[in-house]
Amino acid sequence: MGSVGERLSSARGRAFIGREEELDRFAQALTGDPHAPLVFYAYGPGGIGKSTLVRRLADRARTAGRSSVELDGRFVSRDPADFERAAAPFLDVPGTVLIVDSFEHCQWLESWLWQHFLPRAADGALAVLAGRLPPQAQWSADPAWAGVLHVTELKPFAEDQARSLLAAAELRPELRERVLRFAGGNPLALSLAAAAGSGSAGWSTEEIWAPSADVLRTLLAGLIGEVPTAAHRRALEVAAQAHSTSEELLSSVLPEEDAHLLFSWLRDLPFMESAHRGLHPHDAARETLAADLRWRAPHAFVTMRQRLADEYLRLLREAPEERVWTVTDELFYLFKEMETLARVRTWSREDEVHDRPLQPGDIDVVLRMAEETEGPASADIVRHWARRQPQAFSVYRLVSTGRTVAFTARLVLPAPPDPQDLAADPVVAAAWAHTEATAPVGPGEHIGISRFSVYPERYQVPSRVIDLSSSRAQAEAARARGRAYGFAVFQDADAWAVRVKGTLMDTGARPLVGEHAYGLFCVDWRQETVESWLHRFISATEVPARSAPPGISRSQFDQAVREALAHWRDTGAFSACALMRARLTADLAEPVEELRTLLRRAVDELARDPRGVRARDALTAGYFSGAPTQEAAARRLGLPYGTYRRHLRQGLDLLCEALWQWELHGPDGDERRTVPTQT
Repeated sequence: MGSVGERLSSARGRAFIGREEELDRFAQALTGDPHAPLVFYAYGPGGIGKSTLVRRLADRARTAGRSSVELDGRFVSRDPADFERAAAPFLDVPGTVLIVDSFEHCQWLESWLWQHFLPRAADGALAVLAGRLPPQAQWSADPAWAGVLHVTELKPFAEDQARSLLAAAELRPELRERVLRFAGGNPLALSLAAAAGSGSAGWSTEEIWAPSADVLRTLLAGLIGEVPTAAHRRALEVAAQAHSTSEELLSSVLPEEDAHLLFSWLRDLPFMESAHRGLHPHDAARETLAADLRWRAPHAFVTMRQRLADEYLRLLREAPEERVWTVTDELFYLFKEMETLARVRTWSREDEVHDRPLQPGDIDVVLRMAEETEGPASADIVRHWARRQPQAFSVYRLVSTGRTVAFTARLVLPAPPDPQDLAADPVVAAAWAHTEATAPVGPGEHIGISRFSVYPERYQVPSRVIDLSSSRAQAEAARARGRAYGFAVFQDADAWAVRVKGTLMDTGARPLVGEHAYGLFCVDWRQETVESWLHRFISATEVPARSAPPGISRSQFDQAVREALAHWRDTGAFSACALMRARLTADLAEPVEELRTLLRRAVDELARDPRGVRARDALTAGYFSGAPTQEAAARRLGLPYGTYRRHLRQGLDLLCEALWQWELHGPDGDERRTVPTQT
C-alpha cells in the first residue's frame, strides 16, 4: 500500500474531478480547431486546484502527441531573455504547448508576454498560464486577443464534485459529511481533510467538524501534529523556509540525520509538490506551516534559518559564475517575511526589474539619470567611475517594457587608493578616511562600496533596485578574498540609519557632492564574517511571533491596503476587500465606514512630518479626490506625472507601514512605533 500522498496522486490521475469546460476547450485547441483559443489563462486563490488542472492539461497534450515546455513561476528568472531561452521550442517548434504554473511568482513578465513573446508563437502552438491573479484587464478586453485568449477563474467545487473527490480519496464514508461542512468546496482543503481523515483511525465518530476561518491550520495540525521524530520536525522546519528542499540540502543542514529517509517522508506529504530543484510545500500550506512552526518553536525556527543561511553561503562561495545569482536569490528568500525587508522589498506587475552589465550605449542614459537626481557634480563622478570601473555598474530595465529606469555601481577599491580617485570622489575619499581613522586597509586588501543607486522614479526609497543591488553586494562580499570593508551610500542619512540599524554602522561621515550630503554606512568584514553578519541581521529584523496577527503576512497585508484604496469609490467592492478581515477591523461596530475613516486618518497623519506632506497629498488626490485617472490626479496637484507617481509610491510605503503597526498594536496603542519617513 502506498503512502497517503501516493494514493491521492493516483486517485487524481484515475478520476480527475470537474473543470469540464476547461478540458473541453483545451481538447478542441489540441485538434487544431481554428475557432479554439490559443492561450489559456486560469486563476484563483491558493488551493483552488490550478496546479492539478495544469498537470491534467499537460497529460492531455502528451497523449495528443504534442511536445511541451513546462515552467514553474517560482524558478523563472527576472530577465525576459532567460524565459525566452527556456521556452524557445514554443517559438520554434510547431504545435508546442507552453505551460507556466504558479504564474503569480513571475507576474512581472505579463506585459512582456502579451506584447513581445506570445505573438511570435510557432504555428499551432498553445500556451497555458495558471496563477493567483487575473490577467491585466487591458489584455482580456483587447479585441485583438478576444478570439485567442480563454480566461477562467477557477471556483470551488460544487457539492457533487466535492463528494466525488472524497470518494476517490477513499475517505471513510462516516466522515464525509463532516469534511464537506468543514472544508467547503476548496479542493486543497478537501484533499488535506481527506488525507487527515484517512490517516486518523483514532478519531471519534462523534467529533464535531465545523466551518472555520483557519481551515488549513487545523488540517495541517491533523496531518503533521504527531511527526515521527524530532528529526522529522527539523526536516519540516527546513521545508517551511527553504525556497526548495533537496535531499542534498537536508543532508547539509541536518548532517547527523538520515537525509534519504527524511526526504522520502517529506515527498509523501500530500501538501508537498515536486520541482526540478526539489520539494516545496504548496504556497498556502507553506504560509500556514511556517507560521505554526514559528509560533510553537521560535528559537528552533530561527536556528534553522541560520543553518540554511550558512549552507547557502557555502554554496555561493563554490558556485560557478552562472549560478551565483540563483543561489543568491535562494539565500535572500529566507528573509522575505522579515519586518525590515517588508519595507524594503517591493513587488508589482509594473515595477519588477532585471539588471545587466553596463554597455557603451547606456552611458548617456546613466549620466542623464545621475544629473537629474543628484546634479551635475555627481554626473561627473559617474563619468569618472564608468571609465575606471565599467564592470562595477549595473543597468536596470523594467521587465514589462524593457525601458531602462535605474543604475547602480558597486566599486571595488584596493589599497593603497589611487589619489586621482580620492580627488574625483568626495564620498570615496570619506570612506578611505574612515578606514584610516579606525582600522586601515592593508596590502592585498580592498573595500567594496555601493556607491550609486539611482532610480529617478523611486530615488533613494526602498525599491526593487536597492533590493537587488544589496543582495548582489552581499554575494560579492561572501565570494571576495581580502575584502576589508563594505560601504553603502544613501541620501537622507537619518531615515536610512533607522533602516540599517543593527546591520550596518553609521560612520557619521556626511560628505558633500554638489548641494547634496550623503550618509556613509559600513561593516568591517575583518571583524565579522558574512555568516555572523547574516545571523545578526536575522536577530535584528525578526518580529516577535506573539505580536504577529495569525494567518496574514506583511506582504499580504500591504496588498490588502492597496486593494482597499483601489476600491475606495466602489462601496460593494470595498466592503468585500481583504483588509476587512484584518485584525484592525475586528472590533469596529460599523466596519466599512469606520475602516474608511481609519484609512483617511492614517493618510492625514503622514503630514505630521513635513517630509510626508507630499506623500499625503498624492494619496489624497489619487484615491480620495474623485480624480478619474492617476494622470488627472497629477494635473490636479500641478505635478509632472513621474514626480506624482514617485510621491504616490512613497505614500503607499509609508501608509502600509503605519497601518501595519496599527494592526500589531492598535491605532492608539502604547506600543505604536514611529514610522521612518521616506523622501
